[in-house]
Amino acid sequence: MDFRTIIPISKVNTSITYHSSIVSLGSCFAVNIGEKFAYYKFPIILNPFGILFHPLAIENIITRALQSIPYVAEDFFLHNELWHSFDFHSDISCISLKESISLANTQQTLLYDTLHRANFCFLTLGTAWVYIYNSTDRIVANCHKLPQQHFSKRLLSIEEIGESLTRIAQLLKQINPSMQLVITISPVRHIKDGFLENQVSKSQLFSALYPLITSGHYTYFPAYELLLDELRDYRFYANDMVHPSEMAINYIWERLVATYIDAATQMDMKQAESIQKALLHRPFKPDTEKHQQFLIQLQQKMEVFTMKYPHIKFLGIELR
Repeated sequence: MDFRTIIPISKVNTSITYHSSIVSLGSCFAVNIGEKFAYYKFPIILNPFGILFHPLAIENIITRALQSIPYVAEDFFLHNELWHSFDFHSDISCISLKESISLANTQQTLLYDTLHRANFCFLTLGTAWVYIYNSTDRIVANCHKLPQQHFSKRLLSIEEIGESLTRIAQLLKQINPSMQLVITISPVRHIKDGFLENQVSKSQLFSALYPLITSGHYTYFPAYELLLDELRDYRFYANDMVHPSEMAINYIWERLVATYIDAATQMDMKQAESIQKALLHRPFKPDTEKHQQFLIQLQQKMEVFTMKYPHIKFLGIELR
């Protein structure tokens, strides 16, 4: 007997290869999957503006990038010795205003270039709850730990979410018609909003997304269902009992690989993994002949891989 519900996922027609260009935007689960792509050396740009939890925040950075609207001093504010912007995560905040502006515009150029050539765009939605900065009546991407009284909180409507996701799809297809748009709902529960409120939030996202999936605007990858329905056990959660454990992330990644990556590329992934593990090896006695032979063999593996994929680079190693 099978004591779990297996989520059926159909293999896609267009596969990801090492020649694909990938961009991943959205919540912390986008980071989990994006880091897997990066580990296996797929060309990927992962959240250039840091984690973004709701669709309007994702739409905003895409719109600004594609319209080449530069960031200026007025887009930033000083708080706790860092210059922040309400458009993105604190990862992009810097000590000096000049540095913050420069970094934001560098990341925007990177996103602009990537979106024009990307073969796959993964979007991960975390929540339908948004915060509004009261002074400007503007929805923000991140509150940057400002006092709570500066913000109001509300739930995006199904219509607002659907319209935002439609605009995103139209913008991306307009500049890159062949781009494959893959969307998923983060399985991470936002229990700080409340248990009922988290369920309502996820329901809003699903209700808005469903017509866009059935109409072909996006393809859907069921990360949410894989964790909450198929795995469905607290042993698959991290210590906070909210985020997926490493075991769960690995399983969801395996299902994504089986769906989006062909058999030939999966063989090359095994070679990439072998090299990555070898690069992480820390010898007890690095000057021994045995270790030097290990490094020579590793160098040969890297050369074979990069001969096949010249655009992929590994960390260098030092031979004696």
